Amino acid sequence: MIATGRGVKTLLVIEDDDATRGALSLILEAEGYQVSSAANGRAALEQLAENEPPSLILLDLMMPVMDGWEFRNRQRKDPALRAIPVIVLSADGNIRQKAASLGAADFLQKPIDFDRLLTKIERHS
Repeated sequence: MIATGRGVKTLLVIEDDDATRGALSLILEAEGYQVSSAANGRAALEQLAENEPPSLILLDLMMPVMDGWEFRNRQRKDPALRAIPVIVLSADGNIRQKAASLGAADFLQKPIDFDRLLTKIERHS
């Protein structure tokens, strides 16, 4: 189990694709993380307002209702949320530049290489 001095590390997966969100959650839970998820940025902000902040956020950029850009903009403006590191997940060819412009801790291009993802999560959470 992956743990810190405060207990199990928690992750928030923000991804609109049900299959991807479900697969990420299952794999990360099997690795010992506590995982919550949201299908868009607005749902994620609602969860963050009601729960303890996660150790790390995995953020898709292209989503309906509220995309990753708007979510990240609001997260960075909120003193209670701005320090939570974000790893951007996207199929976009310019993901490195987009993640940098969002002030993300890291990025990973889709399709997701789970070994690389786990390494990045451990590095930033």
